[in-house]
This record gives sequence, structure tokens and C-alpha cells, in this order.
Amino acid sequence: MRRINLRALNVAAGVARIATMAVLLIELGASSAGAQTIEQFYKGRQVSLIVFSGPGSTYDTYARLLARHLGGHIPGKPTFVVQNLLGAGGLKTIDYLNKIAPRDGSVIGTIGRGLPFEPMLGKNEIRFDPLAFTWLGSMNRETTLAMSWHTSKVKTFADLKQHELLVPGTGAGADSEIIPLAINNLAGTRFKIIGGYRDTSEGALAMERGELDGLAYWSWSAIMAAHPDWVRDRKVNLLFHTGIDPIPAAPEVPSIRNLVDNPIDKRALELLLAREILGRPFLAPPMLPPERAAALRAGFAATLQDPEFRKDAERARVDTDLVTAEEVDAVLRKAAAAPVEVVERLKQVLDRKQLPPPYPPP
Repeated sequence: MRRINLRALNVAAGVARIATMAVLLIELGASSAGAQTIEQFYKGRQVSLIVFSGPGSTYDTYARLLARHLGGHIPGKPTFVVQNLLGAGGLKTIDYLNKIAPRDGSVIGTIGRGLPFEPMLGKNEIRFDPLAFTWLGSMNRETTLAMSWHTSKVKTFADLKQHELLVPGTGAGADSEIIPLAINNLAGTRFKIIGGYRDTSEGALAMERGELDGLAYWSWSAIMAAHPDWVRDRKVNLLFHTGIDPIPAAPEVPSIRNLVDNPIDKRALELLLAREILGRPFLAPPMLPPERAAALRAGFAATLQDPEFRKDAERARVDTDLVTAEEVDAVLRKAAAAPVEVVERLKQVLDRKQLPPPYPPP
């Protein structure tokens, strides 16, 4: 007759009871967290605002402006703390938000406006679904410019088709690298990208020191915030802008959209420049609790319309214009549904290989 090991049975029973209690405690904790109101969750909390570029950059300036006001428009009035996470043109930040950051509304971030489009354009090392993130909106819509320093022999768009212009690059997937590359192929320009710069603000200083000849892609709002004297004192030659409408303060500057003739090339350029509606985009990790996502989106929109925020923005010489989360989503979905021939042409001019989608189709 087989002897029953009572001690082993007691141990097993004890382990089972502990496991059951652990499950109950986890479920109780989850239930308690789920029962929290928005105000209870955010009251006394510090929320991290991750910025992909360095202190003093234009994106950093926008983020710090937002951080000063956003908490006042969210129940519980949390404090927003800006943290800079540099690397790979914003890929480190989006990787952190996508894979590491808690998905509870305690972390938000800002990335370069072009990065959400990169997976759609076959960038091999970029493996995320831009439509999965919780988009909060954008603080403005952008028009950008290409320019040369006043000492450069490139004075006009026509000169840019004849002579090389040394411009800064700030990382794979960064607008500072992919935009001039595309325009070289679509419009016959001769930008030469010099990589290794932390951000465009650092590239601007290099241009002033004579290390570079110009900037291929910097926003009008950034120029007016950081270097208004450049235009006023004619320190730069404005070669073209990327907007649909003329720049009121510089109506003589041509739009690159009118300098490309081939119909497919024009549509490829329009797809490339769709990012400008997302001028200064803010987002949170995927799969946030719906009520916290709604609170962050509502708080973001209310902040951008707050008179005190607008006064602060004006003092900082920062251009603001609310782009809602719904508008951001719509722009990204439209880009994801672009005609195959247009996407393939854009991949071709960006020297992207034919690759399978790096994320599930929308």
C-alpha cells in the first residue's frame, strides 16, 4: 500500500492558498485602480513629459510651455515634469513610449512631426504602428523653410540646383535628413546632408560659425522664436518654403509645391509634407484607459485655448494653433491609405527598399 506524504500535501495546500490569495489581491488592486476617478488618479501626481530633442530646442520650448499650463486643465491638477530623451532622431523616445512607459496616463511625450510617417514609408529599423498611439493633438501647424547663410554662393532656388549646400542631419528618420533627400530627387536640388548634429538648433549654430552653408528644413515658428534677426537683417537667403499658402511676412519666397512638375512627384511631395499639419505633436503610449485618454485630450485642447496660455506663448514668441487628436488621427489614416504608386515613388526617392509592413495594417 502506497504511503501518503501528509507533509507534502500540507505544503501543496499552503502554496495553493497563497496563490489563490495573490490572485484575489491582484484582482482587488486592479478593481480598486479601475474604480479611481480621474481626479483621484492625478491628484498630487507628477506626470512625465518626454521630449525627444535637447534643452533649448524648439520642441523643448513648446513642451515646457505646455507643461506650465496643462495640469490646470486636468482633474486633480497634476504637475508635468519635462524630461529630455535624446537619440536616433526621436526613435529612443518613441521606443520608450511604445515599449517601456506605463500605460496609465502618467507619461506623455512629444516627437518629431515626421516620425509617425516613417513606418508607412518602409524605414526598416522603425517597428511601431503610429495609429496605435494615444494622440493628444498638436500645438501648431507648421510651414518650414530652406535657407542659406548670407555668405553662401547659393542665394536662390535656381542656385540650389547648381551648387551643393551643406546642411545638418540629426538622425535616421529625422525631417532634417529625409526632407532634403526627397527634395533632391523630386526637384533637382543639391543639398548635402552632414549627419551627427543633436538637433536643428545645434545645426543653426554650426551654420552661424561657418561649419555649414544652410538649413534644409526648419520651421518658420522656430526661426521667429530663436533667430528673428536672421530674416530682419537679411542674414539668411530664404530659398523656398513648404506651405500651401504664402508666408505673410515673406510673400516673395516660392513654395516647393509649385516647383515640382511631374503629377506623381507632386503627390509624393504632398504625402511627404502631410507631417506639417502635425507641427508639434504630443502623444501617450498605446492602450491607455479610455477615460484617462479622454481627460488628457480634453485638457490638451483646453490648454491651447486658454487666454493665459496664449499670453505666455506670445511672450515666448511661440506660434500656437490647436490641431485636435481627431485631426492627427485623420492625417495619419489618410497617409496610410495613400495610393500605392505614390507611396512607392516616395520610397524610391527616399532610397527605401521594398519591405513588408512593420506593423499590422490599419
